Amino acid sequence: MDCYCGSLKNYKTCCEVFHLNNGKTETAQQLMRSRYSAFVLANGDYLMDTHHSSTRPTAEKKTIVKWTKSVAWIKLEILEITKGLEKDEEGAVTFDAYFYDSGSMDVIHEKSAFIREDGNWKYLGLSK
Repeated sequence: MDCYCGSLKNYKTCCEVFHLNNGKTETAQQLMRSRYSAFVLANGDYLMDTHHSSTRPTAEKKTIVKWTKSVAWIKLEILEITKGLEKDEEGAVTFDAYFYDSGSMDVIHEKSAFIREDGNWKYLGLSK
């Protein structure tokens, strides 16, 4: 099965690896892609575990999971990557995530900030 993140790899050799190793990715883009796949799969634990502790919306986990299950995910497009490589401490990924909601297509356009926490990439929030 192709990976949900659009990498053209098999899910088992792509995002599932990160879903099973608690988000230990080498790059911010890998974390971004694996988080998108976690949204598709409504994997709230992974979304919380890969969110930086300073901005983690733990109280909203059930609401997030409910919403991810209520939409039909279509595809992820990575538009721009700034830093976020193996030796970086921070980075940003600009993306479009397409989905159907109540019969209409919609898109999330976001520039996400990523930062290392305890050596691992974490989603921080919207980039400035």
